[in-house]
Amino acid sequence: MTSTPVLSLAANPALAVSAGVERCLEIAESWLGWDGRPVHRGENVWTPYKALRRIIDHLLDHLAEVEALLAGAPTIPDRWHGRAITLDSDWARFTEADLDEARSRLTRLGQLYVLRFAAAGPDAWDAPRDEAWTLRTIAEHVAEVDWYANQLGHLGPSS
Repeated sequence: MTSTPVLSLAANPALAVSAGVERCLEIAESWLGWDGRPVHRGENVWTPYKALRRIIDHLLDHLAEVEALLAGAPTIPDRWHGRAITLDSDWARFTEADLDEARSRLTRLGQLYVLRFAAAGPDAWDAPRDEAWTLRTIAEHVAEVDWYANQLGHLGPSS
């Protein structure tokens, strides 16, 4: 079976999403041994799990949007609580196993973007979508997903 060289398609705008995921994971490496004190940014507090929750929610939300646009279906409205709240689960400690789990989830989500955009093809990336963003614009927006990781920032030396 011949595989499609999706990762070598330099023009695939979703490669920037995958790169954004990698930047998130590089920052998350420094969260090991987090001391339990949140980082305050504006009106929000940030913990490792809150940053990861927002990263995953953002990736998932826009991937669902891409799928709906390609299917010609309406998108499901975003009902995330977002960064405005901090859940009890956001206060959990962050260990090597947690980083490994995050790496598995985020790497797969980044790959899903690359594969979905490759399957849609270059003609779909800039096709007008009525009042919605183009797929390329969505990818450019989601590529900045490390914004959430940067809210917590580097907490110490990374491996």
